[in-house]
Amino acid sequence: MKDLDSYYKNENGIYLIEIRLSNVSQIFNSFDPSPFLEKDLDEDAEAYIFQSASEFSLKTPLKLVFYVPQQLQDAEIQILPEAIHNYFDYRKHNAGRELRQTLRQGRISLLIGLMFLGLCVTISKLITLFSDDTFANIVTEGLLIVGWVAMWRPLEIFLYDWWPIHRTQQVFDKLSSITIDIRAT
Repeated sequence: MKDLDSYYKNENGIYLIEIRLSNVSQIFNSFDPSPFLEKDLDEDAEAYIFQSASEFSLKTPLKLVFYVPQQLQDAEIQILPEAIHNYFDYRKHNAGRELRQTLRQGRISLLIGLMFLGLCVTISKLITLFSDDTFANIVTEGLLIVGWVAMWRPLEIFLYDWWPIHRTQQVFDKLSSITIDIRAT
């Protein structure tokens, strides 16, 4: 955490993710025609907030602080926290959907891989029953190798692919309920 202390302010044990705005529309995607509470965040703003939150453990208390000019005290400023929470809640649900799809793909890949491995082992055993020459040994070994290679993708999904998606979902969950402060500059 020592390294993070040089990048982020700490107020009473809570790290601040700070953003300076000259107007509220800067934080939102200008091409999104949705109502204000359902607008997408600007790509750069989302990336900054997400990457900043990702640098900390999930248990570290964070606060998102927006600095706005004193004259900006309109209705949009007042509902900014709700809009931010709605957006990250939406992103959390999307990450959950992606995780479920990845795990479903893993289960299907595992089933296909196991069936293919079983077929390769069966054919290999049949070949050894009928022939024991060098060529038969090469083919049976090749079948076993190909069968195990078919298990590569399911194992990759279950051992590695789902972790980053789950972590992303957890960060979005944290951001969907992060404390948001709006301070005048």
